[in-house]
Amino acid sequence: MTENGWERERRIHFDEIVLNYDRVRWNYPDELYNDIFKYVENNNTKKALEIGAGTGKATTPILNAGYNVTAIELGKNMAEFVKNKFKDENKFNVIISAFENVSLDKDNFDLVFAASSFHWVDSDIGCPKVFDLLKHGGVFALFRSNNMSDKDHELYDEFQEVYKKYYFKPYIEPKKLSENEYWEPNRIKGGFGFADLSDYGFIDISKRNYYSNITYNSEDYIALLDTMSDHRSLPENDRKALYKGIKEIIQKHGGYYNVKYFYQLYMGRKPNK
Repeated sequence: MTENGWERERRIHFDEIVLNYDRVRWNYPDELYNDIFKYVENNNTKKALEIGAGTGKATTPILNAGYNVTAIELGKNMAEFVKNKFKDENKFNVIISAFENVSLDKDNFDLVFAASSFHWVDSDIGCPKVFDLLKHGGVFALFRSNNMSDKDHELYDEFQEVYKKYYFKPYIEPKKLSENEYWEPNRIKGGFGFADLSDYGFIDISKRNYYSNITYNSEDYIALLDTMSDHRSLPENDRKALYKGIKEIIQKHGGYYNVKYFYQLYMGRKPNK
């Protein structure tokens, strides 16, 4: 099979770029978190499990909402970073492990969440495991971002010429998708690792959309690209040449590049008894 950079064995290569990862990766909209909290039924314990905490970008809003958060993170450097980040927070602990391998009590969590991370999990193991770990009525919330291909952007065509030279072969130009297309089963599977939460027993399925724009200077945009698994997985010479070409294009056009993001929130509930 042709490599694309998203092979599961690559899931810890962000462990080499922890500081840049924390600096340039996006934050999710406040509305997304508010919708999660509204969806979760009222409870007294507020126990949450995070799958793939990374540097804690999605952890902070959950902690701020009063949840006790247990974070699972496979990367040792990432885990150390997030442990230090929340060292003064007594409602947080981190476990260094792949989610598939971690041992936790069943029927224990009100919320299990994963931000741009669950696609790294074997869903045939992960989804049933999440179901077992949740209390009855508990919620599984997955969210991710999409860098929306903007073919009307003045830099688009120039970017494509660089990608054609240095990206994985054969190069397939990104397709501009509508928000409905992002929710097609094959694209849900590509983004989250499975096609339908209801296949694993979850009910009250919810799919919600959010948008934002973020402007990067050329240095930060290259640092952002280097947090993308497909880019980071390129052969070193191709990766450096790609980054050099993209950076030169941005600098030629004023030094800044605006990215349109489309965020997806996908939730399901474990049935009550």
